[in-house]
Amino acid sequence: MIPLSASPDSASPPPGPSSPWPHVWAGVRAGAGLPAFMLMCSLVGVGGLCRDVGYPMGAGIISTLFIWAAPAQMVFFGAVAAGTAMPFIALAVSLSSVRFIPMCMTLLPLLRQPASEGRKGTPTWLLLLLSHYIAVTAWVEGMRRLPPMPREARIPFFLGFSNTIITAATIATGVGYFLIGQLPPPLAAALLFTSPAYFTLALMNNARMTMDWLAIGLSFVLMPVIVRFVPSGPDLMVSGIGIGTLAYLVHRVRREVA
Repeated sequence: MIPLSASPDSASPPPGPSSPWPHVWAGVRAGAGLPAFMLMCSLVGVGGLCRDVGYPMGAGIISTLFIWAAPAQMVFFGAVAAGTAMPFIALAVSLSSVRFIPMCMTLLPLLRQPASEGRKGTPTWLLLLLSHYIAVTAWVEGMRRLPPMPREARIPFFLGFSNTIITAATIATGVGYFLIGQLPPPLAAALLFTSPAYFTLALMNNARMTMDWLAIGLSFVLMPVIVRFVPSGPDLMVSGIGIGTLAYLVHRVRREVA
């Protein structure tokens, strides 16, 4: 009698985890196009502002790496130019960055790998590291690109994408330190405007529900009123929470009436 051999599938060891590098390079390619270009245009102005207040180029580069928010960097260097005390500068920069808290709350659950049988979840230290990368561009592109991906691909992709755009922004800060003085003032101002314009267009591209379009429309109408009466710094937090809540309430009322 010929003995029956074991099935090849049952004898082979279980496959190991796949390499994260293809997902990292996919993130690098995604960030190396329009997102990096738009951020570079904005951070050129930050480098010029750093030079105008008398700080060295290294200070501008460090501000990009650690603050990682052009509006907060402008608040910082503008307050330095005005002679504001450092504790108040730190408070103003912190208030201008409060708007990132809702972004972290919506994006980190997409990145977090829940614990399962035989596999640990995403450690807290890694989630804290990932939260540093969350800014407007990373949040917009993350909310658009991450949901269709398998969970194990999301963190490598996000790190590849985020490190690409932060590297491009850091280079642009250094270039702007020497270049901004050679540009006409209208062109320098236009470069600073490219990032919010890209953010707005990306939000419109990602809008799927009536509530999304309602929030965008109310922002155009109400934001000029808010910035007139709310001081710089908390104005973005107040407008984001207030207009977003108002859009939700209007959408809820319309849905109940219908």
